[in-house]
Amino acid sequence: MKKTILGIESSCDDTSAAVIQDGFLLSNIIANQDIHKKYGGVVPELASRAHQQNIVPVVRAAIKEAKINEKEISAIAFTRGPGLLGSLLVGTSFAKGLALSLNIPIIEVNHLQAHVLSHFIKIKNKQNEEPKFPFLCLLVSGGHSQILLVRDFLNMEVLGNTIDDAAGEAFDKCAKIIGLEYPGGPLIDKLAKSGIEDRFVFSKPKIKGFDYSFSGLKTSFLYFIRDEIEKNKDFIEQNKADLCASVQKTIIDILLDKLMLAQKETGIMDIAIAGGVSANSGLRDRLKFEAKNRNWNLFIPAFEFTTDNAAMIAINGYHKLLKNDFASQSITPLARFNNGI
Repeated sequence: MKKTILGIESSCDDTSAAVIQDGFLLSNIIANQDIHKKYGGVVPELASRAHQQNIVPVVRAAIKEAKINEKEISAIAFTRGPGLLGSLLVGTSFAKGLALSLNIPIIEVNHLQAHVLSHFIKIKNKQNEEPKFPFLCLLVSGGHSQILLVRDFLNMEVLGNTIDDAAGEAFDKCAKIIGLEYPGGPLIDKLAKSGIEDRFVFSKPKIKGFDYSFSGLKTSFLYFIRDEIEKNKDFIEQNKADLCASVQKTIIDILLDKLMLAQKETGIMDIAIAGGVSANSGLRDRLKFEAKNRNWNLFIPAFEFTTDNAAMIAINGYHKLLKNDFASQSITPLARFNNGI
């Protein structure tokens, strides 16, 4: 009998539903929320209201595109956390209600673990390359920057974590300082392509072990811009591309310095990246360069699986289904997990 998972993702501002059958992706529908741009960041209350409006049509579209009947669904996987509590409540409540109506089990999914498992989403009629266990994964997003030792589909250890801001936050905050709209990370990436990455130098943290810190970089960037504007009020506009290239290089340097240290100490040669920031072209290019020079086996997810999506929730749910790892109907969402993963 085929194992069919409906995945639901609602951790932040994207409402998504996907169907995976026997490990292969049949559909992955995402509804974005543009309303947050004018506020310079995600507004939790607006996000949860939009999820309420989007979740029914998104789930219907995912089931229709997958060309399945609701009665074929084996279980419903949903994001329990971490994320915005109001947004998580919408997805959790919908998953529980639909599962009850279909008399099928529910499966809780850790959003961060799901990002890592995006590497195991299979597409029909396509060569699907997967990292071998154990492997190292650099997980970088708006709220998290971690180095993970992945021993199995459901066995992951956090080797390094951010002690303050995440890489995605650093991108967005630096972008805001120079007047770029939210989300600023993709705009910095775009402008950096025509900039000189060694033009400006910003501070890098000196943190022991594999942990990250980006708050010092943000402060260094802020004070640098403030001082230069005092000398020349048009400094930002005259140097925007170089500023973007330089701050992007600094963030990538910080990320890869720790990753290379972890790889050296563990000796693991399979290296993966996941999360929203893994869509950054500068980071991808640098990883490919390091992988070639260091003989790493590098795994970079397709762009559609870098940002929040339900396909990664469904593949996580699929591997939990294989172990009959189900959740109770009394389960509640969690905004944070103690160890992040």
